Amino acid sequence: MNGLAAWRAVGDGLAIAVRVTPRGGRDTLAAGTAEHLAARLAAAPVDGAANAGLVALVAKSFGVPRRAVTIVSGETARLKRLHIAGDVATLAEIASALYGPRA
Repeated sequence: MNGLAAWRAVGDGLAIAVRVTPRGGRDTLAAGTAEHLAARLAAAPVDGAANAGLVALVAKSFGVPRRAVTIVSGETARLKRLHIAGDVATLAEIASALYGPRA
């Protein structure tokens, strides 16, 4: 669909891969590599704070409620796979916009 593995359409939404940097200053979600988006979180990886911060950041970035975002794998790893429930075309457009124009 997009030529990148950072996200792909699934039945009821989008599956994304995100590399997380906890204690990275302010919360941001941006282009990473072809394999993942990159998230910087202010929260420390203690007691699930970074995961909660990531879910909130992804929800805000994609314009969906927090309950629409779930961590599918990588709860304790830097590289995480998430599912975002919603309109596939809209979510893919937002993911593509995070990468900006491509040549």
